[in-house]
Amino acid sequence: MQKVITLIMAALLLSGCGSTTKKLQQGNYDAVIDKTVKKLIKRADLDNALEMDRAFKLANERDIDRIKYLAMENNPDNYDEIFSRYNMLKERQRKVRTVTPLNVDGKTFSYEYVDYDAEMIAAKRKAADFFYNNGKGLLENALQKQDYRDAYYQLMKASEYSGGQYADIDAMIYDARLKGISRVIVEVNNHSPLQLPPQVEEDLISFDTRGLSNDWVEYHFKHVDKDASYDYAILVKVMSIMVSPDQVKDTDQIFNKKVADGFEYVLDANGNVMKDTAGNDVKLQKFKEITCTLVASDQFKSVEIRGEVEILSMQPEMLMQKEPFGANNQFEHSSARAIGDVGALTEEALTMSQQEKIPFPSDVEMVMMCTETVKPAIRNAIYANRQYIR
Repeated sequence: MQKVITLIMAALLLSGCGSTTKKLQQGNYDAVIDKTVKKLIKRADLDNALEMDRAFKLANERDIDRIKYLAMENNPDNYDEIFSRYNMLKERQRKVRTVTPLNVDGKTFSYEYVDYDAEMIAAKRKAADFFYNNGKGLLENALQKQDYRDAYYQLMKASEYSGGQYADIDAMIYDARLKGISRVIVEVNNHSPLQLPPQVEEDLISFDTRGLSNDWVEYHFKHVDKDASYDYAILVKVMSIMVSPDQVKDTDQIFNKKVADGFEYVLDANGNVMKDTAGNDVKLQKFKEITCTLVASDQFKSVEIRGEVEILSMQPEMLMQKEPFGANNQFEHSSARAIGDVGALTEEALTMSQQEKIPFPSDVEMVMMCTETVKPAIRNAIYANRQYIR
């Protein structure tokens, strides 16, 4: 048993070493540092210390070489990456300092502390200046929505790096955001002969917009301001509403049943009541047949709504896409009435006879019932074509 445990422990150690070695070969040095530092915190181990040391030196060498190259290019766009690289150097140093200096098996692992703050501040300021000037230029020369959005992201980055050194940056961010949003008005156009109450039309487009909206698209379902400007319009055009007439189908079913109906005496040939061996009168049970007719009524009414969703660009006004939608719904109710002796009915038929007819819903009520069915169809038609709204 002890031998088996030893073999398992050896296999686990080898798999762990193999894992970090593979990460080293792939250049995933920070993953190696994370893993070995966690192990060294628990127990000092030469293999893990050597892996950490190698990964730390290789990662630092890679980042420092990259910083030198980016600085030599003298491209303002590089300072964002330069800052990021210095930040990685600083964070990596912080991690290894949690377990160093470390003495294990006669070897000492210790690293000279390097203060990267001055370089990070300088890179951060230059990155902030780059993003600020770039964002400001994009905002001032914007020709389309995407220019405002790009300006917004650049200015947000500048604000993050600058620490509030630009007095006008918040106003510019607000302006870029406001002008970068695409606004969509969603309206119902009823082309069917059936006039719908306003609340029904509103209900048709009161659906969940999750998955439709994004950071740069807003959906409006009513005009909050008569002077509001919209970039897109979605017209939910109701082309036809077909409501069937009230339909009632009656079916008859006759139920017969024999039931006890008293008794009669048995007479002998002389007309006298016969006696049994105990001297009692002999009697026979009498039966009679009862009948009941069950008139079952099935009420039925249906509605079908058909239409299309039109997506229009408003600047200039142009039809971009058209998508059909449709849905249907039914009203069904069963009732019955009994004619005759209800004692002839089965238990099921008796229960059914207690169901009464109810009034048919009006045409508008039928449409209102169907809106919950048609709303997902309208939303799906919009969702399937959301790529046209940018």
